[in-house]
Amino acid sequence: MRNSKISLGTWLSLYNEGIAEILANAGYEWITIDLEHSSISISQAEKLIRVIDNCGTKPFIRLSSNNDVQIKRVLDAGARGIIIPMVESEDDVKTAIEHISYPPKGNRGMGLSRAQGYGESAKKISYINEYSKQIELYIQIESKAALTKLDELFSKEINGYMIGPYDLSASLGIPGDFTNSRFIEAEELILERAKEYNIKRGYHIVEPDEKELDIKISNGYNFIAYSVDFRMLDVMARKPFKK
Repeated sequence: MRNSKISLGTWLSLYNEGIAEILANAGYEWITIDLEHSSISISQAEKLIRVIDNCGTKPFIRLSSNNDVQIKRVLDAGARGIIIPMVESEDDVKTAIEHISYPPKGNRGMGLSRAQGYGESAKKISYINEYSKQIELYIQIESKAALTKLDELFSKEINGYMIGPYDLSASLGIPGDFTNSRFIEAEELILERAKEYNIKRGYHIVEPDEKELDIKISNGYNFIAYSVDFRMLDVMARKPFKK
């Protein structure tokens, strides 16, 4: 890794345990299984979580929405981090915190599944009392509305944020134009606010571009998703024909 202070992960959108294993053994700290923009089911996500976890990499889940049922199911399957899409209000963050936390802090139900050792006493107790409190929570900043609420969002008990570049640029009226001054100004605003609250500063680099990775690190990002499985595959598959 370029810097030990940089948390570098990647994105998984294809349901394939072999791809998950390859990425998990590549050196990333975490891999996010995408439930928002993929056809991956909860059952399939559990299998991918198991593969990633058994390789010693953190399995994260990007949810389809801030949904308590979906959250409890992926956490019971063993997810170690949650990424909430399209967060725009203080209530959105409070709701997410309640969903991932057991009482009295939250309202998460007491399930017995893979995360809890399938009910085995010692594993169940250690998960409830210890490991469940280490679940990481990240929010996605993806809209103009969120830009006006950054202090409210970042002051809560979250590990950090991640910019969804395509949704944020679309919300600004410049879809996919990441060099536009409006997008750059929004990036800088989010970065500066996040530094004040000492939370992880995240960005999803969709194209597998190492130069872009170095630029984001030099700009101050320290929680970076590097590309996504299908873009890595597509770019490398086409490379011989671009010479």
